[in-house]
Formats: sequence, structure tokens, C-alpha cells
Amino acid sequence: MTGYAQVSRETPAGQVSVEIRSVNSRFLDLSFRIPDELRQVEPALRELIAGAIQRGKVECRVGFRTLSRADAEPQLDARVLAQLAGLARRVAQAVPEAAPPSVGEILRWPGLLGEPAGAEALAPDVLVAARQALDEFVASRAREGDKLAGFLRDRAAAIGAIIAPLQQRSPELLAAWQARLVERLRAALEQTEAPVPIEETMARVRQEVTAYGLRIDVAEELSRLQAHLDELARILDAGSPAGKRLDFLMQEFNREANTLGSKAAAIDLTGASIELKVLIEQMREQVQNIE
Repeated sequence: MTGYAQVSRETPAGQVSVEIRSVNSRFLDLSFRIPDELRQVEPALRELIAGAIQRGKVECRVGFRTLSRADAEPQLDARVLAQLAGLARRVAQAVPEAAPPSVGEILRWPGLLGEPAGAEALAPDVLVAARQALDEFVASRAREGDKLAGFLRDRAAAIGAIIAPLQQRSPELLAAWQARLVERLRAALEQTEAPVPIEETMARVRQEVTAYGLRIDVAEELSRLQAHLDELARILDAGSPAGKRLDFLMQEFNREANTLGSKAAAIDLTGASIELKVLIEQMREQVQNIE
């Protein structure tokens, strides 16, 4: 399934951005574009994305823009500041008349002002931005999934509209085909001088035609197609990740449609068989995109 999301996050060290995009794929294929300074977050990103996505060719891009030295805000070392405050209290207790240190004197204390945080310090913010981007990404894929589910329901309804009248007419069509075949054989026998009486021969013909009719009866295939439609509706209604189950179901649809097509020529269902195969192929193509 396709999807896209991008999130930027401002931090004291600079701006971090996470972009997630995907195109259709039957399996999960993850790739990352991450600056070397942030390469240590890749395992956590991979685990995060793989836990939320099952299919698709997914690309995750991480970027950052550090602040220039003019814009960078110096960082106070809290540990050094706490030590300095403790020393100032001890001095005030020992020498009450001593003046407390000024702000300028405190700021000039060695080690109090650290260097601005570098790219390595952005790792926690990358994960926060990644979670936000992943939520938006999953939501965008869910919207596409709803559209694809609607497409599948429409095609399933069209398949149901084809097989419903066939289920009702199948016995009638089969009986009509058998009657036509028997009459053709009777006409052919009447034009020959067979040593066996025609009525005896026709009894044997009727037995063979009936046996052959059982082999070309499509009632079972139509019944299984209806069962597959019911299963398709159940899977779509469940709403959980169903791409692989739908893949298997499309194989079953194709199997029944092919069997129906092989029998259809004998009972005048060729047109219906072709329409079914077209609809099933349209469904199969879209199922490849469903999570």
C-alpha cells in the first residue's frame, strides 16, 4: 500500500525530520537513509516500523540541521552548577561577611558552560518524531485501505450478480444441453444402418450423456464461489491486516473460475466464465496492495 508522512521537530541542538513513504509490495521491504551521526537509531527505527507495518516497500529518511554557532544556545552543566551552589553555601556559612558570587562570575566558572549538543544528542528526538510520523503514515494507509476494500466489495457484488442466476439455472441448462446432445445422436443414428436397434443404442447413449453431464455440472463450482464471496466479506469486515489471507483467497477464486471455464463450453456459460475471470483478476491486482 502507498502512504506518506513527514514530521519535523525543533530541539535545542537543531531541527530533526523523519519522512516515511511506501509503495506497493507483497512483502515488507525496509530501507533507511540516515546521516552517519544518527546511524545508531536505525535498529530502533527498524523495530518500530516493522511492528506497525506488514507489507510494502517502505523508505524512512532522517534528516537534521544543526544550529550555527551564532544561533546555538550554550548549555549549562547542571552537575557543575549544583557543585558551585553547594560551595557558595559553605563559603557563606564560614565567612558570612563575604559577598555572594555575581551571575557573571558564576557563568565564568570553568566547565559550567558546555558545548551545544551535537547530532548524537538528537537520537531521542528522532524516535519521538518517528513515532509521530508513523502514526500519520498508518492513518494514511488506513484511508487507502478503506478505498481498496470498497473496490473489492464492488467487484464481489458483481461476481455475486453473475453466479446467483447461474445457480438457479444450472440444472435447467444442463438438462437442455443433455436433451440437445441426445437428439443430435439420435439423428445421426437414424442415418446409419446399425445392427443394434436404435432404442437399445439410445438407452446406452442416455447413460453416457448423463454420466458426462455429471462431470460438467458446475453447481459445485458455483457453490464454492459463493462461499469464497462470503469469506471475502468476513475478512474485510474484520478490519485486521488481511493481505496474505486475501492473496490465498484470490487463488481459490481463480481455481474455481478456471474449472468453471473448462466446463462452460458444454453448457453455454462461456461468457459468464470470462466475466468472472476479469473481475477476479481486477480483485487480485488490488489485493497485492492491501496490508
